[in-house]
Amino acid sequence: MNTTKPILVQKYGGVCLATPEKIKQVALGVKKWVSAGHRMVVVVSAMGPTTDELTQLAHQVSPHPNQRELDMLLSAGERISMSLMSMALSDLGVPSISFTGSQAGVMTNHSYSNARIIDVRPVRVEEELAKDKVVVLAGFQGVNPETKEITTLGRGGTDTTAVAMATRLKAVRCEIIKEVEGVCSADPRLIPAVKPISRLSYDALADICFWGAKVLQYRCVELAARTQVPLCIKRWGSERSGTEVVPFSRSEAMETSDVLSINSHAEVEHVEIDAGSMTEAFTHLQQFLAQHQIPYPQILASALGEGGKVRLMLTAEGMNLEKIRKGLITEEKMRPLGSTQSTVTVTCSGLYRSEKTLELLKLLSSVGVKPHKILSQPLSVTFSIDPSERELALTTLHQLVK
Repeated sequence: MNTTKPILVQKYGGVCLATPEKIKQVALGVKKWVSAGHRMVVVVSAMGPTTDELTQLAHQVSPHPNQRELDMLLSAGERISMSLMSMALSDLGVPSISFTGSQAGVMTNHSYSNARIIDVRPVRVEEELAKDKVVVLAGFQGVNPETKEITTLGRGGTDTTAVAMATRLKAVRCEIIKEVEGVCSADPRLIPAVKPISRLSYDALADICFWGAKVLQYRCVELAARTQVPLCIKRWGSERSGTEVVPFSRSEAMETSDVLSINSHAEVEHVEIDAGSMTEAFTHLQQFLAQHQIPYPQILASALGEGGKVRLMLTAEGMNLEKIRKGLITEEKMRPLGSTQSTVTVTCSGLYRSEKTLELLKLLSSVGVKPHKILSQPLSVTFSIDPSERELALTTLHQLVK
């Protein structure tokens, strides 16, 4: 029984596992870490586009898939990856065992498609690590301890599985291994000339992910910040060290606001609810979501207006956002307010200065971009704009990244 070797948790994204050959290559890398004296927990996503393909398959069978059955279906993607990874490791002479989320002790609430982790009880994981086995975990999934139902954690949920497990096991490090060079100054698919960020505070990373960066699930960053688990995001096979996440990332000057990153939500809806209070509005929203089997969206802003109306600014993953739009057609107390908007967010390295908003507005105005709304946060400022201006706004503001 070995409990002295340090535990390293690594999460591999779907692109890293897209083919059998890639799975074998990842297994070779894991073997090197084992040879270097680590006990390894490898958390895997579904292979390549498997999750999207399973979702499409479900909607081919049923226009409105039952959420329980959809979670059962989607959880199969990660189970395929975990089994194949364990096989590849065994062929390399590395003792290993694979576990589903429920077998690994990932306990969640009852919310299908967007469940939250309420506890991690990794009894079997710890037993196998003590035997010097590599433990391969299916990410993105867990089990509700009361109903015993399988649940999934939402898009990017494998990141959250890895951080939660690293926290509970007191791992020396949690590495999120993806197809990009860590966290960048913008989405490389939208801005080719992005710059990698080598060190980033938990707070700045949380802001970046909340406002649209797809590099990590926002809840994963939220959990990492709360537990202070050592976290690194890097590209598979790259010699670069990626992005190290630290409690604070101070610049030499005491009150700087250098621009770190520009991010965006492509589609944001403004919804008006007939309600005399925020409580009443959110209660009605919850009932609406339950009626249409829609996971809770990301609420970006809310305001109590005149005449007993509450306005919400929200977004969600593509298919869920479309479900919200369709559901609103028949709603009496809820309605879309105006057309679909986009957001563009400037996240800074230090204390956010209110006067910087004017600088950003002048820069956007110089290229003809006219924001409809501005939201200020401690580390950032967000502009609501027409979707047709999104790409221009991103490119223009990215010039400020040093």
